[in-house]
Amino acid sequence: MNNKLLVIGTMAYDAIETPFGKTGKILGGCATYIGLAASQFETQCGLVSVIGDDFEQQHLDLLEEKGLDLSGVVSIPGEKTFFWSGKYHNDLNTRTTLDTQLNVLTKFEPIVPDNYKDASIVLLGNLDPNLQLEVLSQMDVKPDLVVLDTMNFWIESYREKLDEVISKVDVISINDEEARQITQTHSLVEAAQKLHAMGPNYVIIKKGEHGALLFHDQKIFCAPALPLEEVFDPTGAGDSFIGGFVGHLSQCGKISFEEMKTATIIGSAMASFTVQKFGTKSLEELTFSELRQRVYTFKSLTEFEIELT
Repeated sequence: MNNKLLVIGTMAYDAIETPFGKTGKILGGCATYIGLAASQFETQCGLVSVIGDDFEQQHLDLLEEKGLDLSGVVSIPGEKTFFWSGKYHNDLNTRTTLDTQLNVLTKFEPIVPDNYKDASIVLLGNLDPNLQLEVLSQMDVKPDLVVLDTMNFWIESYREKLDEVISKVDVISINDEEARQITQTHSLVEAAQKLHAMGPNYVIIKKGEHGALLFHDQKIFCAPALPLEEVFDPTGAGDSFIGGFVGHLSQCGKISFEEMKTATIIGSAMASFTVQKFGTKSLEELTFSELRQRVYTFKSLTEFEIELT
């Protein structure tokens, strides 16, 4: 296993409103969050994405300074970058999309750089399943691990192609609502079993403020969510989670249920930083020592001694 991590996803601009504030146009996109999270680890992380000529040089510089390889990022002259605007409601679990401008995404033809066609880990970020399949078809070597993220839009509108992608991946990472939508079942344990049957050996079901569940065969691991005094912006939390997850696996070079348990905790810790500031700000400022300390905090949440008689 090499330590190359290939990520396909969006680099975008967002405008976000929550009960705690409102932003103008800020850096966003699933590949951006994933890349910034993965940059905390000793991995060669390459992004495959598309931007318009309005994507600011300072943001490209930021990503490169974090050690991310942008040779797979295509800029289309005369076009604008993907833009999303949304408003979160009081519970922060529900949101209303105010504006979506696909812009360059309508012309996106992903190209995997030659030096990443042998990447051991491929992360298919939340994107059109046709584009996810296109990236897999360009790999010269079968990856050791393929991880998929998706959302309800693709489940509703691209189900046949999405099922094809699911059949080709090792890990699927989705939230509880999406798991129930795909499998048409309420029980998350049963949903995980049905997802296993579709192809993935590992199933991650994220439950927001209630943590995350990792399933493999008959094994289940439950990761807690960190109780936080303040949550400003949930945007990108799931992307940060999976970025931390694959970043750890790429660095340790092992794929097993035990390592994925650790990766799930690290991903949860990463997401807990993301939600504390708007956009990517927390990930931009995060140090590995801060991440390590928060992982220990997660460990203490469920550490206890018990004596049964």
